[in-house]
Amino acid sequence: MEYPYAGGVQPSHLDAPALLVDTPSRQRYANLRGDAALVVPSLLLCDFGHLADEVHKLEAAGVRALHLDVMDGHFVPNITYGLPIVEAVRRVTNLPIETHLMISDPAHFAEQFHSAGADAITFHIEALPQPRPLLEKLRSIGALAGLAYNPATPVAAVREYLDVCDLVLTMSVSPGFGGQAFQSSALDKLRKLTEWAAPEVLLEVDGGVNAGTIGPCAAAGAHLLVAGSAIFGQGDYVQSVAKLTRLAQTHSRTH
Repeated sequence: MEYPYAGGVQPSHLDAPALLVDTPSRQRYANLRGDAALVVPSLLLCDFGHLADEVHKLEAAGVRALHLDVMDGHFVPNITYGLPIVEAVRRVTNLPIETHLMISDPAHFAEQFHSAGADAITFHIEALPQPRPLLEKLRSIGALAGLAYNPATPVAAVREYLDVCDLVLTMSVSPGFGGQAFQSSALDKLRKLTEWAAPEVLLEVDGGVNAGTIGPCAAAGAHLLVAGSAIFGQGDYVQSVAKLTRLAQTHSRTH
């Protein structure tokens, strides 16, 4: 299946002004900047037999963005979903969509995920140790460029690339499976990123985010807090999202 370009403008060669080209993808995330900490559901644990209903229930619960975990069974020991699911989610919502690419060859697939409907493309520095060219390419086509790093990777590894990042994802568990315990070392990493990154760079945390950990994450500087079982394992999405949002925004640095 072919995925037509979804960015609203044709890709162009990178130069400094092109980094901030205004596209639908960038507009969706621009609306999130400056807000207090936001809860972002990871759809990994949703009911895929009723995907549209799940997305609409999350919209009704007031979420502002969605997070899709793409795993290839190689970079991480698990396989999830790919381009057709991203395309299906985009058909049923106008919310910002981030694809978190836990795959071995992000440079080969990143543009395809943007064309399928993802606004933000986040990939791992462990999979692409020289990430600058792909980060620049993503920005040049109007996507948000996100860089993720694992718990075992020092936060200093991403510092030199912050100038071409729209989003930095701090993993607070080892990627690949849900339900792991939160690693508190992520908090110190988030604090460092708040010192190093420009204010417009979105800081995200993923893994073990729940009612007990979301407040400290927000206090450490996280803007986007990815939650899975803390939403989908609770039954009532409205109540679970409201509870997490209240805890996050109470502790947020921008509150």
